[in-house]
Amino acid sequence: GLLIHKSLSLKKEKIIMSFLLESLILHKTVKKHYLSLAKGAECQVTYIWIDYSGENLQCKTRTLNKEPTGIRDIPEWSASWMDGNLIEVTLVPVRMFRDPFTLDPDKLVLCEVLDSNRVPMGSNQRSQCAKVMEEVREFEPWFGMEQEYILFGLDGRPFGWAPQGSPFTRVNCAVGINQVYGRDICICHYKACLYAGVKICGTNAESLPSQWEFQVGPCEGTEMGDHLWTARYILHRVCEDFGVVASLDVKPIEDKLDTSGCHINFSTKEMRSEGGLQYIEEAIRRLSRRHSQHLRVYDPHGGADNMSRLTSQSSSTSSFHVFSTATSCRNVSVRIPGHVSRRGCGYFEDRRPAANCDPYNVMRTLVETCLLETCEENDDVEAS
Repeated sequence: GLLIHKSLSLKKEKIIMSFLLESLILHKTVKKHYLSLAKGAECQVTYIWIDYSGENLQCKTRTLNKEPTGIRDIPEWSASWMDGNLIEVTLVPVRMFRDPFTLDPDKLVLCEVLDSNRVPMGSNQRSQCAKVMEEVREFEPWFGMEQEYILFGLDGRPFGWAPQGSPFTRVNCAVGINQVYGRDICICHYKACLYAGVKICGTNAESLPSQWEFQVGPCEGTEMGDHLWTARYILHRVCEDFGVVASLDVKPIEDKLDTSGCHINFSTKEMRSEGGLQYIEEAIRRLSRRHSQHLRVYDPHGGADNMSRLTSQSSSTSSFHVFSTATSCRNVSVRIPGHVSRRGCGYFEDRRPAANCDPYNVMRTLVETCLLETCEENDDVEAS
């Protein structure tokens, strides 16, 4: 009787999922007609903002009488904010992009969220990051971030995987339908980012068959956070069209060692110039003495996510408890790329930020440690 019950439940689940997928396909087909309608002089502007959790994005759209020529042409707007209580907040536009979903002249606009006293809400860290970036402006800090994510179907399974799981392992940069799932989504996201004006600079398949990565940068200052958050928004919107879910969970599949990070590459004009390796090594020395402080801000849960991710059990993650660095090595906290070591200048890669990190927090903390703070000798107990 129990087996029959389970069998019927599975059949019911398959019928529901089949119906949902068919509805999605029909919905997208019908949508093409409306998107093809002639446009008037008006412009649709979609406001995007980070919610109270500091991880998720929200959006809503309004009509402007004409196409904005810059961010100052886009008015502030109000929105509801749920953080225990429902309150009204103000959306302040900070960065404008072309809209790859409804096309020109429509826009996407990333916003900060302010309370009734015009103070940024707790999960909106852009203004704090901007203050620090202004302090280090003379250093000309450049950033690049490598966003990993994994695709899931509406049934909760990794996209393309059989119910019993995937037989494939370690497929970084792989090619072939028996090795990777979801390349169409990856390509469409890439093209949509380029259309929008997001500084996306690359993409590749990651270590699980439905896991991918895209890279954004180089960007200077807060521009990095603006472009990464917008790239995340575009990813989620593209996935809506394909009927899948993009997850930024750091350990998306519990029984796998594979995790998702958001490595950050960092340099200053001194690091990029001849003889810059000495400045890179000095910055890494400073980072080694602030290891625990950085881990507290490198994921949105105060280090809890990274504790499950940074186990040093795989060839691409370091230890949560011990700081480590090396050249041309990926299972360390901070890496100096081989070509940087050979040239004697360039950048370094901090591999500790989690996939769901807030880039503004990561950049601010990195700059404070490397360029502003005086480090004490015994700040962190363990380093290697």
